[in-house]
Amino acid sequence: MTSQFLWVIFPYICMATFIVGHIFRYRSDQFGWTAKSSEFIEKKQLMLGSILFHIGVMPVIAGHVVGLGVPKEWTRALGISDHLYHMGAVWIGGFFGFMTLAGMVILTSRRFLLANVRKLSTASDLIVNSLLLLIVFLGIYSVVATNVAQPEFDYRDSISIWFRSLLIFRPEAGLMSAVPVAFQLHILSGFLIFAMWPFTRLVHVWSVPLNYVGRSYILYRKNRTN
Repeated sequence: MTSQFLWVIFPYICMATFIVGHIFRYRSDQFGWTAKSSEFIEKKQLMLGSILFHIGVMPVIAGHVVGLGVPKEWTRALGISDHLYHMGAVWIGGFFGFMTLAGMVILTSRRFLLANVRKLSTASDLIVNSLLLLIVFLGIYSVVATNVAQPEFDYRDSISIWFRSLLIFRPEAGLMSAVPVAFQLHILSGFLIFAMWPFTRLVHVWSVPLNYVGRSYILYRKNRTN
């Protein structure tokens, strides 16, 4: 029963909350659909942390999409051996993972340790920062520790198949029974952040200012008074 809840019920609850929550938030709170920047309070740490995080997280996300969504038979058909794929996941993924972690450490410490930034932070801001930091740390730890302690473990033989089984509504919870604990915690915390997403500042990810490209320039003129 525990296995069914963790690897079937809980993921579906989180995904449903993610979808329904965004619809509700957009229909009821468009004014609050913002990142609520604190740049005017402190800029240097914010800029460094944001650059590291955003540059690092995009390849990390792409790696997750490929690793979870693409069967290993497909990569083999493209001429990518399992060893080559594994080395790329460990070294390239690790590099960008550590970059993402460094950015999150800076952003999280900034939000907690700078008094003025903390005063403007809501409880959800603090929770999201902490949870994102935990997720990134667990992801890096899972790859590094498993690569040393269980080099024979291949997440594409268990986690990836389980994840795809969720997407086609034929969940196979048994595939997760032999997965290392660090990977399990990484996955569960990842689903949790998806459930929280619609109710936090993370919604700003979907706000792409495409209208800025064609918008007319704003003109400023001096008000010359005699």
